Amino acid sequence: MSALRTSRLVKRFGATVAVDQLDLQLAPGEVRGLLGPNGAGKTTLLRMLLGLIAPDSGTIELLGRRLDGSGARALHGVGGFVEEPAFYPYLSARVNLRLLARLDGGANRIDDAIEDALRRVGLDQRGDDRVGGYSTGMRQRLGIAAALLRSPRLLLLDEPTSGLDPAGARAVAGLVRELAADGVAVLLSSHQIGELEHICTGFTFLRAGHVVWNGSAAELEAAAPASAFALATSDDSRAVRLAAEHEGLRAQPSPGGGIVLTVRPGALDRYVLALGDARVAIRRLELRVSPLESMFFALMSERPGLDQVEPDEFATQVLAGT
Repeated sequence: MSALRTSRLVKRFGATVAVDQLDLQLAPGEVRGLLGPNGAGKTTLLRMLLGLIAPDSGTIELLGRRLDGSGARALHGVGGFVEEPAFYPYLSARVNLRLLARLDGGANRIDDAIEDALRRVGLDQRGDDRVGGYSTGMRQRLGIAAALLRSPRLLLLDEPTSGLDPAGARAVAGLVRELAADGVAVLLSSHQIGELEHICTGFTFLRAGHVVWNGSAAELEAAAPASAFALATSDDSRAVRLAAEHEGLRAQPSPGGGIVLTVRPGALDRYVLALGDARVAIRRLELRVSPLESMFFALMSERPGLDQVEPDEFATQVLAGT
């Protein structure tokens, strides 16, 4: 059974089609990244999945149950939030969670569940503080804690790392991986491409309400245009000449010094070994545009498909800051 399945989902706002014939499927234990520019339909999709707005046509199944406006029963086992979660600012985190749990029908061992949720998001020491004094990142973590109170088997999160410092973002990533290992399906919508790359097992790209690419992390790496690296060596001129002898990569001097190196999967190792054989020392090799980022730039361009994208065009432009 799929944790989530949509079929030919459509949502219009006047003359604007926000989501257009969208098909999506999510398996138990899968962490899927939902990517796209502003206006792509990500938030509208999440609002429909959480029952906050109704689709104009198409179907939604959550954990094997049809979401058809029949009430909260269809959302049993589903947790999450859209955009920034909202709480009573003059109440503490614990009191906010207690109210939410009771409104959601929780009765047994509420306090134990609240303490566990606060601990898992790192707010157990701040649980008696008023939420009005929380930072944006702390409110995001409290939103995740509220979702965890439902013991979800399907978790829908919109920008869950917004406002978090690097330590907080890593903690959320660890929690998502922990939940997925327990069989929870997670759909993450985010603009933080670098963070999604290390969490997700699959990706769905939206553009103008359409799915323009959908697949596993391995499929994305194989299909993506070249990644980009910043390279500095003991002899950059020779490194550029050596690159011309290797398929799947290109090196060119960077305006700011060093080398812009664009690489197809599998080509980097051979080149690094060749530099060593030529006694050219590598002083810096830094990934600047990942496969996920290069795929995003390619799919969100005005061109009709990946087959018309130059192998290193997007990676080079981003690395050079153009």
